[in-house]
Amino acid sequence: MHRFHFFPQALDVHPPMKLGTLCYVRRGDHTLMLHRVKKREDFHAGKWNGLGGKLEAGESPDACVVREVREESGLTIRNPILHGILTFPSFDEVDDWYVFVYVAEEFEGDLIDSPEGNLAWIPHAEVIHLNLWEGDRIFLPWLDQGIFFSGTFHYKDGRLVDHEVVFHPFRKFAPPR
Repeated sequence: MHRFHFFPQALDVHPPMKLGTLCYVRRGDHTLMLHRVKKREDFHAGKWNGLGGKLEAGESPDACVVREVREESGLTIRNPILHGILTFPSFDEVDDWYVFVYVAEEFEGDLIDSPEGNLAWIPHAEVIHLNLWEGDRIFLPWLDQGIFFSGTFHYKDGRLVDHEVVFHPFRKFAPPR
């Protein structure tokens, strides 16, 4: 007779994982930012963020970033450039977030009244002074340094407690034929 023994401590239990995108849409020397002030019980309430959100089942990060920017701003971005990947373990005290970070400078359309918050074109130099998540002040300058980054930002009770990053140089290449 075989007996099944259940050892819960042997299970590999991890918090849920969420995949998302974050895009900084730029026009000249301004960045489109979203002030999160409209939704009840918004974990980001009061913060300024770039645009983005969760990937849907079967969706690529590139498709997600285009969809999310359109849904949140009314703009249709073209040729978003992936600059990095950020990991936020237990960011909201529940889920691990893996976020693909983009910059988009090509777009068309008109801004809408966003369901997520108030949209504003902010001069690049002033973005860092907004009410951002602490880690944003660290990684936003990386978007202009010609590098690809992979970073992890550890938050506890809404405060940044630690971060680490690996930088990879961008390499120019010819697309495959």
